[in-house]
Amino acid sequence: MRVTAIIQARMGSTRLPGKVLMGLHRESVLARVVQRLRRARLIDCIVVATTNRPSDDVIVRECNSLQVACLRGSETDVLDRYWQVAHWFGAEVIVRVTSDCPLIDAELTDQTIQAFLSQPADYASNALERTYPRGLDTEAFTIAALERAWREAREPYEREHVTPYIYEHPELFRLVSVRDERDYSAYRLTLDTHEDLQLIRTIYSRFEGRDDFGWQDVLALMEREPELAQLNARVLQKAVHA
Repeated sequence: MRVTAIIQARMGSTRLPGKVLMGLHRESVLARVVQRLRRARLIDCIVVATTNRPSDDVIVRECNSLQVACLRGSETDVLDRYWQVAHWFGAEVIVRVTSDCPLIDAELTDQTIQAFLSQPADYASNALERTYPRGLDTEAFTIAALERAWREAREPYEREHVTPYIYEHPELFRLVSVRDERDYSAYRLTLDTHEDLQLIRTIYSRFEGRDDFGWQDVLALMEREPELAQLNARVLQKAVHA
């Protein structure tokens, strides 16, 4: 089955505008996401899905520089954006990753995809029952599940966040939760605020600008330097239903 990873990206973040092209040790946030995902063994194709707004022309240019495919679509109806990209690229399995995850771990992404592929499933996620740090989120789902959500989802939050219609309807879709034996969900490794950016820049600095480290390496670092977790400890995550 053809596995297509779609990274949603736009410049218009409400809390940290332009975050996807901010610098992380001489590379952009988006470049880090793309480069780290390229290490995933089970992904056949990576596409960046951005918007039609002129402000996102810079994302297209960055994708050209990174030699990664980029398609444009609706700013607010991200579900439609995903459907159009998936349809255009002939995707059979879609892997959803957001561009605010510059510490995404290819091995953990592969683990989620493998869990999806190894059993009858419409959707698998390592954030359905969160045990991993926020910022490592990977979702895998069938083109059929995406199409049904695209046709039937009506609520604005369902269109904006792409997958709620799937995971909030277990009576319609076969869901698989990927969990760790321990709970690491208190760690926040996503990028949404200046505090998050400070932490992630510090992490990349500790690894001398490399991006070949994994999430467990990051946790080991934060256990050695517990003050790092305090940099964004007060940040509240935006709710999907907000």
